[in-house]
Amino acid sequence: MKNKRPILSYIYGITLFFIALTGFAQMPIFKRYYIADIPGLGWLAEFYVTHLMHYTFAGIFIGLVFYSAFDFIFSRKKVDPVSFSGMIKSFLFAGLMLTGILLVIKNFSGTPFSPGFIIGLDILHLGFCMALIFFGLYQLINRKKFLLSK
Repeated sequence: MKNKRPILSYIYGITLFFIALTGFAQMPIFKRYYIADIPGLGWLAEFYVTHLMHYTFAGIFIGLVFYSAFDFIFSRKKVDPVSFSGMIKSFLFAGLMLTGILLVIKNFSGTPFSPGFIIGLDILHLGFCMALIFFGLYQLINRKKFLLSK
């Protein structure tokens, strides 16, 4: 099936790239391993810059996911069904979004999350991220598609 909206694919790819980059920048690995010392990459060591960028791109990502889901569900034309690998990727997206939203809620004052729950939530969010990266690589290598083409 030919992609009818290539601009959405580019926005999706750029958004996921910056979400992953700024998400890993939340852990101080870029400063620790001197990647932020490379000219032009110093902003990766600035926590508040990467934090704001991560939230901004996460909002764009959530908007893209909901737009694509509603477009798929309410499309008047006949669309191809979702493949098994598409269902797995949808599950990973849902897990990432749910844990991400809970992590945002955790930042509000007065939230009743225990420290153990927050640590588990952080690990689960990172786990969904890593699973999505590795599953995306698997899909790329094996040329698995999100939708079944007829």
